[in-house]
Amino acid sequence: MHSESDFVAHLLELLHPVGGVTAKRMFGGYGLFRDGLMFGLVADGVLYLKADEENRADFTDLGLPAFQYETRDGRVSVMSYHQCPEDALESPIVMTRWARSAFAAAHRQASRPKKSRRRPKD
Repeated sequence: MHSESDFVAHLLELLHPVGGVTAKRMFGGYGLFRDGLMFGLVADGVLYLKADEENRADFTDLGLPAFQYETRDGRVSVMSYHQCPEDALESPIVMTRWARSAFAAAHRQASRPKKSRRRPKD
C-alpha cells in the first residue's frame, strides 16, 4: 500500500502540465495550490477538487460526492470540493481538464467580494 505522500507525489506529476501546482500538508491531509489558491485537497488518500455553481454539475452528473467531515460538536460539514474522477488519476490529459476547472472555481471564489462577519452596529 502506498502512503498518502506517495499519492500526492503522483498527483503533482499528473498536474505538471497545469504548471505551478504545489502541495502543502494541512489538517491531516494535503492542499493543492496554484498561484496561492487552493483548488484541491487530499484526505484519506482521496483527491477532491474545488467546485462551484459553474462546474458542480460536472461532478454530480458522475455521482462524485462532496468532501464532508464531522465537526467537534457532531455536525457534518460539507465543503465545496468533490471527489476527482478515477480516470483523471491515470491521465495527465484528463487531470489537466479537471484541475483547470477546479482552479477556475477557486479563482471565481477568490474574486468575489468578501462577506463581512461583523454584526451591524445598532
